Amino acid sequence: MTDQATRTKRPLPWFLEFYNSNVGRKWVMAISGIVGLGFLFFHMFGNLHIFEEKARFDEYAESLREVGTPVFSHTFILWLARLGLLAAFVIHLHAAFTLWWKNRNAKPVGYEHQQWVEATFASRYMLITGVIVLVFIVYHLAHLTWGLDFLNPSFTRGEARENLIEGLESPFTAGWYILANLALGLHVLHGAWSMFQSIGITSPRFNKWRRNFAIGFAAVIVLGNVSIPLAITTGLIGS
Repeated sequence: MTDQATRTKRPLPWFLEFYNSNVGRKWVMAISGIVGLGFLFFHMFGNLHIFEEKARFDEYAESLREVGTPVFSHTFILWLARLGLLAAFVIHLHAAFTLWWKNRNAKPVGYEHQQWVEATFASRYMLITGVIVLVFIVYHLAHLTWGLDFLNPSFTRGEARENLIEGLESPFTAGWYILANLALGLHVLHGAWSMFQSIGITSPRFNKWRRNFAIGFAAVIVLGNVSIPLAITTGLIGS
């Protein structure tokens, strides 16, 4: 026998071996999902400054760039957070897609414990809502962060409040934001419910708490985010 034939396969690092298992990918989905939920809450909460005096929202937007100064340079922590979120998002997307691909032709296995109708409905459309959220994230970045001319021709870098208001004055754009956030709410609803099961918290005595948390968190995110385009397109908030 040749050396090539007798050579033993080098094992993967433990974290890659763990990730290659269904359990590992579910854990990764849950942890990256928690990161995403945290971002969604603080992003929504920060954007609600739009309802305060005019200067407050621009001050908030600028404060994000100043986090960590003078120890770190301008926008360093902001970019570190962006890269961390991007990594969590990519890992979450990869784990979700590969799990879906593996289970596509497998025999469906339901949850071990009794489900409630909202989670079942949301779980049926996780793939669809996930795709909508992915498209919306790219659109949102291009619209209000990158300021691409064909999406937001009046975009002015550094004028966060004006960019937000002028970008959402169109009923069509505001409607798209509202629909996308409703899809986000469904995705968050099932994700907030199922992430506990993914990390092994499956006791029936926790189900009511999990249900209430999932409903409450999803409702807060949707209502907070949807209130902004509604307020702008109806004229409640203006330049």
